[in-house]
Amino acid sequence: MTRPGGWTPLAPRTTAWGAYKSIVVAIRARITEGEFAPGSKLPSEAALCEQYEVSRNTLRRALDELAAEGLLVTQPGRGRTVVDGIEASHTPMPQYRSMAAELRALIESGELAPGDPLPSESALAERYGVARGTARHALAELEGAGLIESIHGKGRFVLDR
Repeated sequence: MTRPGGWTPLAPRTTAWGAYKSIVVAIRARITEGEFAPGSKLPSEAALCEQYEVSRNTLRRALDELAAEGLLVTQPGRGRTVVDGIEASHTPMPQYRSMAAELRALIESGELAPGDPLPSESALAERYGVARGTARHALAELEGAGLIESIHGKGRFVLDR
């Protein structure tokens, strides 16, 4: 059964560890398709938990990732709002997050396919004009999201999703 935003509930054997990733993709799509317009409030956590059939912790992890990408802003006591152009310009995205977002887009588009190597920290640092630590931070974010893996002595590679 397909849910709002084209999201299909996960099979019962799927662990909560990966569940938040599909929720991030579904809510991001709902934002980009205009279902959740800039400046609008998201439904409550309880409503979203019910829609996606997940625990509150899993949902919060997904919402936190969207906030880290700069798509949502949390207003204590008022909920989460989709960022509009004005708010986005007042909240610059850290360099490592914008690097991670660009690399994520390459992975999600298939330009970087499963098994493909990612550029080294040094190559990324040179390409983006940042310190190697900043490039390392961007790669760590992608690894934490389960998009890439690091193989000691060989580099980082795109995971099969």
